[in-house]
Amino acid sequence: MSSISGLLAIALYLTTSGMLVMRLARGAVGNGAGRTRILLIGTAAVLIHAGLLYPSILTESGLNLGFFNAASLIALLTAALLLVATFREPVENLGIAVFAVAAVSIGLLLLYPATSPGSSLSWQLQTHILISLLAYSILGLAVLQALLLAVQERHLHNRQPGGFIRSLPPLQTMEVLMFQMIGVGFALLTLALLTGVLFLEDIFAQHLVHKTVLSIGAWLVFAILLWGRWRFGWRGRTAIRWTVGGFVFLMLAYFGSKLVLELILER
Repeated sequence: MSSISGLLAIALYLTTSGMLVMRLARGAVGNGAGRTRILLIGTAAVLIHAGLLYPSILTESGLNLGFFNAASLIALLTAALLLVATFREPVENLGIAVFAVAAVSIGLLLLYPATSPGSSLSWQLQTHILISLLAYSILGLAVLQALLLAVQERHLHNRQPGGFIRSLPPLQTMEVLMFQMIGVGFALLTLALLTGVLFLEDIFAQHLVHKTVLSIGAWLVFAILLWGRWRFGWRGRTAIRWTVGGFVFLMLAYFGSKLVLELILER
């Protein structure tokens, strides 16, 4: 990975995140030339990030999804999906965290470049991995939306609707956006589990069992949340807690196992 290009991508990500913070601090409404400029800088960061990550993941010996490569790829996909979503919904404020995390992921990749060789995988397994990463990315956006919703709800309940809160969409709109993200992410997570059953020889093999169990746990949490929303109209703090809980299961399923195997056990 090129250090100069990596540092440029980090600078652009942090600039985008900083501009979003300043816009929120002023209580500015997310429209007009200012919004377009912010999103263009974010898009430039994503494109540079993608160009840097491509040769690091798609190596001559196959797909390399080591811990930091995988973390950076998920950060890239999350940032890209966020930018696409802004064409339809006012969700760019999530970029404050998303772009900052993407910058950190590049920094870690510069400090700890991948050294293990890639592995040659069938197109079926590559499809499974891609769907899984997309599910993680969209559900990651959903949990950020949930945290932002929690802050907004707390301010409104305390009757402190400052400039930060006034610049956000209405509470009901924010909640609808969160459940839309959860719905799409849940569908992709379901597809990821199905492709895992179809394409992996044994999803309960010793090196996969913890990942499988935790992923199923996350699926159950999000399934119960969506059922509760449909049947009982769950919202507010209940929905936020279930969303965060499901995402914790999901991150433990993927990054927890990779952290232990690659960075602690060095396998």
